[in-house]
Amino acid sequence: MQDFHKQKMPTGIPSLDPILEGGVPPGSVILLFGDLGAGNYEFAYSSIVNTLGLMKGGAPENVMVPSEIRYITFTRLKEEVLHEIVTSLHKEGLETLVEAIRFDDLSELYFDSSIVPDEWYSHSDVITRLQKRSSRENILLQLANVINGISPGSMLILDSITDIATQSSIPNFWNNLTGFLRGLQRISKQRGITTYLLLSRGILESAHEHELADIVDAVLLFKWEETTGARRQRVMYFEKFRGVMPHLEERDLVKFAVRISTTGGFEVSNIRVVI
Repeated sequence: MQDFHKQKMPTGIPSLDPILEGGVPPGSVILLFGDLGAGNYEFAYSSIVNTLGLMKGGAPENVMVPSEIRYITFTRLKEEVLHEIVTSLHKEGLETLVEAIRFDDLSELYFDSSIVPDEWYSHSDVITRLQKRSSRENILLQLANVINGISPGSMLILDSITDIATQSSIPNFWNNLTGFLRGLQRISKQRGITTYLLLSRGILESAHEHELADIVDAVLLFKWEETTGARRQRVMYFEKFRGVMPHLEERDLVKFAVRISTTGGFEVSNIRVVI
């Protein structure tokens, strides 16, 4: 196993990485767990864009920039994700910069066992689709094959765990999913792959949400809170971070106000609670 523990991998969030003394331990599996619209996707997009910039040069010492950025989708089009990233942030040369993201689209496997018409997600002819369907692999097995091909020291985004976890009513699927994620947690450590799992809050059963949170190294919770004047404010909590949480607790750095802008992307500022 390569020694990654003396380095940090930047999140790419300029207002957060100094708090984390450069970033997160490489190999961390981080659950971006959020209320709808509360900022978990914006966190991921800002992280990708700013990290791509660091990969082109200018990263601080003792900071490990990813060898590549891989983005895996189960239902969404690559073009849709790129459009959201480019339109969310106003950065010069962004359309060229995001071309470095490597996408893996598993939507054909995802939709193949559904009632969705083939022509909605596949451009293959009927015979090819029937041949594929007769020998299709389990989506988790195919996901494992993709991850096996990812370079050590990479950044990986799974968009989204919500998509596949909602299939938990299928016999044995939930046990297979949690077993897969425990295996992902191990291989991420061995290869120094920093993994972000996107999960929408309130869709799965509470027990399932807690089980996913128990498996991963870190849980970043994005939620809406009411503020003075009944205004809604996005906030981000570090609910869990193995090996990092004591450092954050000592400095009272667990809750942050979130601001999202087209120029700065995802930004945080510490909220200190006065008792």
